[in-house]
Amino acid sequence: MNFLKQLIPIGFILLTAIGCKVGESYVRPNIINIENYYGSNIQLDTTSIDQSNLADVNWRDYFEDTTLILLIDSALANNLDLLREAKRIEIGEEAFLQSKANFYPTLDFSPFDFNREYFSENFNNFGSNRARRNHGENPPRTLYTERLAYSTGLFASWEVDLWGKLRWQKEAAQASFMQSQEFQKAVQTAIVAEVASTYYNMLMINSQIAVAERNLELGRSTLEIVKLQFQADETTSLAIQQTESQILRAESLIPRLERSYTMLENRLNQLLGRYPQPINIQQDLEDVVFDDRFVTGVPLELINNRPDIAAAEYQLIASNAQVGVTHAMRYPSLVLNAGTGLNSFIFDSFLDPMGSGFALLNGAIFQPILQNRRLKTNYNIAVAERQLAELDFKDNVILAVREVSDALVTIEKLREEYSIALQRIIVATKGVQDASLLFQSGFANYLEVINAQEDALQSELDLADVKRQIILANIELYRSLGGGWK
Repeated sequence: MNFLKQLIPIGFILLTAIGCKVGESYVRPNIINIENYYGSNIQLDTTSIDQSNLADVNWRDYFEDTTLILLIDSALANNLDLLREAKRIEIGEEAFLQSKANFYPTLDFSPFDFNREYFSENFNNFGSNRARRNHGENPPRTLYTERLAYSTGLFASWEVDLWGKLRWQKEAAQASFMQSQEFQKAVQTAIVAEVASTYYNMLMINSQIAVAERNLELGRSTLEIVKLQFQADETTSLAIQQTESQILRAESLIPRLERSYTMLENRLNQLLGRYPQPINIQQDLEDVVFDDRFVTGVPLELINNRPDIAAAEYQLIASNAQVGVTHAMRYPSLVLNAGTGLNSFIFDSFLDPMGSGFALLNGAIFQPILQNRRLKTNYNIAVAERQLAELDFKDNVILAVREVSDALVTIEKLREEYSIALQRIIVATKGVQDASLLFQSGFANYLEVINAQEDALQSELDLADVKRQIILANIELYRSLGGGWK
């Protein structure tokens, strides 16, 4: 009965304090109006109701090249950056589970404890020696047993979450765990985009190598005609030299392109998490088409689709929770301790619960007062870090909209450039044909033929490069809208 009476004050404290929570719940900050931005008026796609939002499209549906899909699959399974992020998620999950366990009492068990203390006459134990003298006894001069105890016990300790400190810690750990998952999504988006970009760069170089080889054959044909004209005294040896020089320039372009191709191939192998090895690519750059099945969606949806935006917001949530933790640290803490077990100085009666049993229950309220300004400093730092996290969050939103705007404008202007490049190809190809006919008929000199061939070569190389840029801009638009991680 007395034991229950002692519990009443503790119960009263718990009832009055439980549910008290300092700090402010997280509220998403007002972001800038992003309904209208530079490039938002560009209509790249039709807007029929049955179309899917580009950011919600799985990358397998966005990239239809089977070879590229296999490469991305391999990268997602073996890329070292993704594997590292997976481990960071495991670490974050462990921290989150630990924060949830903080709400429960700690429990320790001592199976058996043997304590025996030896003292001598001059040991600082005046009370015991005085008691012996009062009973007509003299303390022993050598080591003697002063205390002897056998014990076993179960001990528990529980911190009552009076001010929400543990709840804030849990919220911060959960936000950090969710942030680690968003980091993994962001890395996956970047990996998918980089694998695709590297792949299409390799396609462009293959296309440019084919152009260079065709131009080389054309130059060799021109050289044969020039040699025949030289034998017929219709031209000079200078024509042969300049034609050969033009052939060598075209020929030197091939190893330069092959070197770039090999370096891209090595980079792609690194993204796949493996050592350099040949990659068999059958696709042609001219066959790549990004159709208009998908719409870009409104920029506000970036908040839900882009992993880096979500990660920045989770960081803000964690920072807000840390403010609550540091605020709660300035208030009293209540810790309850309890224990039960057996204790005896006689081994024969050690296991007798009626004679050796014990029970302990105590509670302590601790109120920090002077901590060398540590608590106030920690709180002020947490508030400042929350403000920094909010600025980072807004900056990420602005960056996301900028990237979408850049991609939309880039695609629009590159399509205009591609249309001009196609017209230039038509003109340059006809120029080569006309120059060759005039040259064979004696109405044009070799310099005009060489210039026409060089212009045609450069026009075809430029067309392949513009096509590559359009493809990469589509990939960048897909990435900037938050696609590629689903």
